[in-house]
Amino acid sequence: MSSGLQSKVIVVTGGTAGMGEAFSRRAASDGATVVIGARDKTRGEQLAADIRKDGGLAVFVPTDVTVEEQVANLVRTAVSEFGRLDGAFNNAGGGNALGKVREIDESFWRATLDLNLTSIFFSLKHEIPAIVASGGGSIVNNASTAGVIGDAAIAAYTAAKHGVVGLTRAAALDAAREGVRINALVTGLVDTPLWRQVAAANPEVEDYFLGLQPSGRIGRQEDIAAFAAFLLSDASTYITGAALPIDGGLTAK
Repeated sequence: MSSGLQSKVIVVTGGTAGMGEAFSRRAASDGATVVIGARDKTRGEQLAADIRKDGGLAVFVPTDVTVEEQVANLVRTAVSEFGRLDGAFNNAGGGNALGKVREIDESFWRATLDLNLTSIFFSLKHEIPAIVASGGGSIVNNASTAGVIGDAAIAAYTAAKHGVVGLTRAAALDAAREGVRINALVTGLVDTPLWRQVAAANPEVEDYFLGLQPSGRIGRQEDIAAFAAFLLSDASTYITGAALPIDGGLTAK
């Protein structure tokens, strides 16, 4: 079933693996033009080529989301190549290595916030004006369950993702009267390539997290892609400023 993304131009950050890749493929299959921004040039160009081979429209722009000018260039490229920007899926993030507050050094703290929070700030700063100029649209930020619940073991990541939720709400209020909707996904554990590596190295970790899941399973990349596609479509025009859980019931407890 189509998600209603036909003919939309959508920027995807962190779009070359995991949830970002799944969304890029889903959006393109639904008729959107996808402008993918990520650091891995080889993987990004291959993904864009695969999408085009399958009949979709996609381009890759090498982008380090922790560098504002590169984020600005990603947005400029979308507008210059395709004439407008209708939406964005800000998915870049990660690096949630273990570290309690008392154990974190300054460089780790700053790097974690740069990747997971400042990158969202840069993205919103440049995406919102472009979407306003195009007549309105939607932005989805990937925040994680760490954006709404605490976890002492990943303090820096938790702080950054809480920041994403707050920034999403502030930006949504700022842009609401200009036709730009902005929401955050509160994603739970998802079966991504990174998670597979962790689970393979630590089988007990997978058992532990499955035990926490009310649904009895971890999420599929396609689950996230489908929900993000809905939020970026015209079927969700009354939803903005929300932090929406897609976590198998984890945050319902």
